[in-house]
Amino acid sequence: MKYIDDRIREYESYMPELTKKKDFDEFWDSTIAMSKSVKLDVKLEEQEYPSPYMKVYDLTYDGYDGTKIKGWFLIPTFTQKEKFPCLIHYHGFTGGRGVPHEYMTWLMMGMAVVAIDCRLQGGDTGSNADYEGGLFQNVNSLGILDKENYYYRAVYMDCMRAIDFAESNERIDSSRIVLHGVSQGGALVMAMAALDDRAKLAIADVPSNSNIEARIEGENGSFACLTDYIRRFPDRAQKVYDTVSYFDTMNMADKIKCPVLASVALKDNICPAKHYYATYNRITALKEIAVYPFNGHDGCGNVHMQKKLEFLKRYKMIG
Repeated sequence: MKYIDDRIREYESYMPELTKKKDFDEFWDSTIAMSKSVKLDVKLEEQEYPSPYMKVYDLTYDGYDGTKIKGWFLIPTFTQKEKFPCLIHYHGFTGGRGVPHEYMTWLMMGMAVVAIDCRLQGGDTGSNADYEGGLFQNVNSLGILDKENYYYRAVYMDCMRAIDFAESNERIDSSRIVLHGVSQGGALVMAMAALDDRAKLAIADVPSNSNIEARIEGENGSFACLTDYIRRFPDRAQKVYDTVSYFDTMNMADKIKCPVLASVALKDNICPAKHYYATYNRITALKEIAVYPFNGHDGCGNVHMQKKLEFLKRYKMIG
């Protein structure tokens, strides 16, 4: 295990120079203020579902640009609680809110679940945004030359507005909100834990959007589209790097206040473990990380699920 131990020690000291710009905090303060100024306009429609142990609601709310964000709101019915702890789930790249039975584990733990789409990916949510420039392979390229217009600006706020919904819903205990996500979803967990202090726990599996410049240079995962973009437009490389710096979780990790449970896998070539450590090593809140030496981007999901449930129980979110 010496090789593995040496790699983990190397990653635990990995602190690449931050790419944070002088107006980073101002940018996010103004973006959040703009989002807060727009009415959420929540719509909940109860759906028929075979299980008698859960209520299923089709959830719709407005993004800050009026885009109708689709999701699920799920409540367990086998308990008489008036309010529930709530897990907010952010999905992986090209995914969507999925189908309700995917969240049965959380519901059986007595938690409500909010699961939302990322716009323009594999769910039911489009976008009202008018992106400058075209699509280059995938949505990570949309608006890449301008931080104000970049794709993830709207997505980060869509995710924050899911927390707005959870906090305002009468069936949710707003003091017990948990953020959860895998890959892209893990990145969104990290960003929300940094930009919003309402979540009490953050669970991020094999997270993306960390050390993004290294992701571009290594052509790893969804950010490889930006590598190809720079090949075609080499004179735009600095603009690309400037834009992604505002969405890199390593530049906001020091703002995270809630306890974090993260996971990485040493054979993950999509979201390499080393890149996530650039974020993890800067978190000053209580934190723990599970390292799976021989797994790839699957992150040893079934095994790791028990660690997540134990984490929730330790912090009295379940049981």
